[in-house]
Amino acid sequence: MHGVEQKDQGVTRYPRDMTGHGERPPVVNWPDGAKIAVQIVINYEEGGENNILHGDPASEAFLSEITGAAPWPGQRHWNMESIYEYGSRAGFWRLHRLLGELPVTVYGVATALARAPEQLTAMKAAGWEIASHGLKWIEHKDMSAEEERAQIREAIRLHTEVVGAPPRGWYTGRCSMNTVDLAAEEGDFAYIADSYADDLPYWLRAGGKDQLIVPYTMDCNDMRFAIQAGFTNGAQFESYLKDTFDMLYAEGQAGVPKMMSIGLHCRLAGRPGRAMALKRALDHMRAHDGVWFATRLEIAEHWAREHPPVPRLRPSEMTRADFVTAFGGVFEHSPWIAEAAHDGELGPTHDTAAGVHLALARVFRTAPEDRRLGVLTAHPDLAGKLAAAGRLTKESTMEQAGAGLDMLTDDERATFTALNDAYTAKFGFPFIIAVRDHGKPAILAAFQRRLDNDRATEFAEACRQVERIAELRLQEIFAR
Repeated sequence: MHGVEQKDQGVTRYPRDMTGHGERPPVVNWPDGAKIAVQIVINYEEGGENNILHGDPASEAFLSEITGAAPWPGQRHWNMESIYEYGSRAGFWRLHRLLGELPVTVYGVATALARAPEQLTAMKAAGWEIASHGLKWIEHKDMSAEEERAQIREAIRLHTEVVGAPPRGWYTGRCSMNTVDLAAEEGDFAYIADSYADDLPYWLRAGGKDQLIVPYTMDCNDMRFAIQAGFTNGAQFESYLKDTFDMLYAEGQAGVPKMMSIGLHCRLAGRPGRAMALKRALDHMRAHDGVWFATRLEIAEHWAREHPPVPRLRPSEMTRADFVTAFGGVFEHSPWIAEAAHDGELGPTHDTAAGVHLALARVFRTAPEDRRLGVLTAHPDLAGKLAAAGRLTKESTMEQAGAGLDMLTDDERATFTALNDAYTAKFGFPFIIAVRDHGKPAILAAFQRRLDNDRATEFAEACRQVERIAELRLQEIFAR
């Protein structure tokens, strides 16, 4: 899923999406015009952690009060077990009392839920969503795809058996590079939460389909009480939750609502001092208008209705021939630029106008001067002989017409002809300007001003204009 991958013809593809929703995220319409969606997760893992009683090779060593805990191969760990037991015996009930009236999503480890009949009854009575947190609370990074697939299938089967319905959401947590694809393939999930990549849900091509991702959090998470660089007291947790809420709430007031995730563990946030800090933070959130407390499933279903996946250009997945057909004319009569760009490192983050433009521009910028000169000379004169003869490319015809260059008076045409002749005689290539950025008077003024440049300065300026023309053409292609 991540890392550098090779595709046909030896080209390199970089599969990470570093763009996401970008500068302008979707217009989010949370119910009742809410300015923020607050989503609370309780991770129910107690009884599903590493333990030789569960057939695991060693004891648990992750997310506990024990500093520097290490697995004990072939042995049970009394202290570790009792810390996890606190979560099921006391912590869960404290969180249940504190959160019982709020929508909550439970990430339930299937084997842990099977060992928690009373807690499961309380979750269902509260109307909490119970998503799957995998079969066991163990690492998956070293599993083969076949082994992890089997674990996912068994988790879904056991969850359905224990809860009475299959899970609609999935979060492994200690996942592998195969987890999201496998979960998308194996489960009919409304969402997968194995991502920390955004403040909003997003669609991902995974498991051969469009899979909705509802990202989770590691920062607004009580797990930071169990790591060295984390929270040491409840006030830090409370302050961080409030600051996060206040920032996102302000963004919502400004018209760009987001989602806030809060991650809790029964054995961590269920401790009295931490639970009190959580209560104060939640009281702060409740004091604001326009706050939508929701389960992850509610958020996923809302997002799927409001922002369903839509077909879009995916240049990074195109064959070389299709890529050149689509973008070979962006730089005037210079398909070699698109050919070289396709052979470079493309990925999902290039599947936008800006992404393709960067890929093409890098080829153009690093080409020898004679090849760049060839791109310049491939451009037609403004309102010149090719235009009069109707021999411009479709793109150039539309661009020049948009600036009114197809409707010149005789005097204007004579002026352009004289300027074109003077410019080409001095520099050896036609005058190039992104006409969509200028009106006719501004074009004439630029023409006269740039005639005073030396050749090196004007060559650089012409190249910048070529790139700008390409950028505008790509924006039009992606807007269709």
